[in-house]
Amino acid sequence: MTRRTLRSEWAPDITRELLAGTVVALALIPEAIAFSLIAGVDPKVGLYASFCIAVVSAFAGGRPAMISAATGAMALVMVTLVKEHGLGYLFAATILTGLLQIGAGLARLGDLMRFVSRSVVTGFVNALAILIFLAQMPELLGQGATVYAMTAAGLGIIYGLPYLTKAVPSPLVTIVLMTGVAMVLDLPIHRVGDMGALPTDLPWFALPQVPLTLETLRIILPYALTLTVVGLLESLMTAAILDEMTDTGSNKNRECAGQGLANVTAGCFGGMAGCAMIGQSVINVSSGGRGRLSTLWAGAFLLFLILVLGRYVAQIPMAALVAVMIMVSINTFQWGSIRSLTTNPKSSSLVMLGTVAVVVATHDLARGVLFGVVLSGLFFAHKVTRFFAVTSERTGTTRTYRVTGQIFFATAQAFHDAFAFREDDLARLVIDLSAAQFWDLTAVNALDRVVLKFRHHGVSVEIVGMNAATRTMVERLATHDKPGAALASGH
Repeated sequence: MTRRTLRSEWAPDITRELLAGTVVALALIPEAIAFSLIAGVDPKVGLYASFCIAVVSAFAGGRPAMISAATGAMALVMVTLVKEHGLGYLFAATILTGLLQIGAGLARLGDLMRFVSRSVVTGFVNALAILIFLAQMPELLGQGATVYAMTAAGLGIIYGLPYLTKAVPSPLVTIVLMTGVAMVLDLPIHRVGDMGALPTDLPWFALPQVPLTLETLRIILPYALTLTVVGLLESLMTAAILDEMTDTGSNKNRECAGQGLANVTAGCFGGMAGCAMIGQSVINVSSGGRGRLSTLWAGAFLLFLILVLGRYVAQIPMAALVAVMIMVSINTFQWGSIRSLTTNPKSSSLVMLGTVAVVVATHDLARGVLFGVVLSGLFFAHKVTRFFAVTSERTGTTRTYRVTGQIFFATAQAFHDAFAFREDDLARLVIDLSAAQFWDLTAVNALDRVVLKFRHHGVSVEIVGMNAATRTMVERLATHDKPGAALASGH
């Protein structure tokens, strides 16, 4: 790697990277504490995890400028495990999750992202923007005029300061100014310190205190599998979003393995499993972060903040962070997708809206994305069937069928039904597949049924025009030319 490439990947602009990472670190603290409380563990578990995961993923991850840490979606999976078996099993599940994710990277499962349609990604982004906004409401609604005023002032600074100067990220200025005002005026408002005590010690290396038995594996494996899927899905989706925001690429398989290594590290240092965070990643990119340095600094500065500046961090008003997260939700939402509802194909719009609806209704990003992918597949299969056709013509005692389009599970029955099996004086049948493509076992099975039925009625069958891919599949899977085929057909 050349010096120029290294600089481009790590720190295109060192000042902007450090400032962006600082904003992210400040925003990570209340999130990590909140997610720890969701999982039913001490705040330090989420904070230590955020530090470890951010630092390790800065080096090992596949997407520069992406922020990975403890997340709410992962925390929700851990609740029952912690409640029924304790903290040691959580750390063991975190390490196993990391190992499974490393395996996914080595198996190149990141390549599966190409099967996620643009409509699903847009729905995922919009749903996440809505969830981020809704998550701020408990800290805003019913909290009094002071909180409303501070939030409004914070949004005013966030959107107004860039018109004066872009030297410093406006969210950072908002947090610092609002904290200063709250401390000087001693305002009676909710602050970061009210969410839970910040740790005062460095994280230390320690293997989980659990018995190394098959029973332990039986307990943690179901949770680890779920954490693996949720974590990879969120991370790969976030990477795809940042690819588009920054007009750059990322290595999805490296991201899988990098997230795995980060989670193994977190589990060995008293942290919970985590993954990429779309909100903090958008904060980072919006604040000027483009390289790995911003991610590294976010993790390192997070630890410095809680250990050295903890008493000041505890004074940050939640209203300031609410303003920042509202900005994130506004910037994350794809507003153009609303206008596109009237111009995009109806199927694409339904996939996008369906993904949003499922995510918002269940608060489960994985379910929403899987729903969108399945719906996209169904619409695609339906669309492909519209380009399938079978025509025929008869010359003497020979009939030729010409098949056009894709033959797979959705069109296999229509392919079979297009043939007239009882035709008077028919002696020879030609099936021309020059303009067709067979894709799966269902399609080949349909061809077998057609050939064997005609042979049962005493008609000779010739198949012509197969391309190389179809021929390979038919030769490998078809049974109509194998011994016993005539007997199997009832001849």
